[in-house]
Amino acid sequence: MAEGPGGIGPLPPARPLDAIDQDILRMLQADGRASVRSVAERVHVSRANAYARINRLVEDGVIRGFGARVDHERAGHGTSAYITLKIVQNTWRTVREQLRQLPGASHIALVGGDFDVLLLVHTPDNRTLRELVLTRLQAIPEVLSTRTLLVFEEEDLEPQG
Repeated sequence: MAEGPGGIGPLPPARPLDAIDQDILRMLQADGRASVRSVAERVHVSRANAYARINRLVEDGVIRGFGARVDHERAGHGTSAYITLKIVQNTWRTVREQLRQLPGASHIALVGGDFDVLLLVHTPDNRTLRELVLTRLQAIPEVLSTRTLLVFEEEDLEPQG
């Protein structure tokens, strides 16, 4: 069961999102620093209504947090790679916890297909990436094999508006 904000308690059941909620989500995805006032003005509701809707979206777990989109290369992590992992059956939760601890881990997904896990990492250079794969990942007992796909160029897509 999913946990609420800050990992405290279970999330309430998902509520349907109306057009205003969808507009608020698009705005906050494009600019997480948008003020409640500007959100209210752009979606044509009162500030109190916008504030309540944003709080509900956070409490319901629709909005998981607010953060900055980082240019990893400019931030000193110019090497990116997707790493596929085959893992021992029924060890996803254990492996996920260990992957969360890896420096540079950016995204972790349990997937179906020829491999079990897809991991996105950002590292300062190829030597650090090599160390991460050969020393850290392959030392996890539940990891049966890995394949590293070096990213030559990447782009975060802006939300559709």
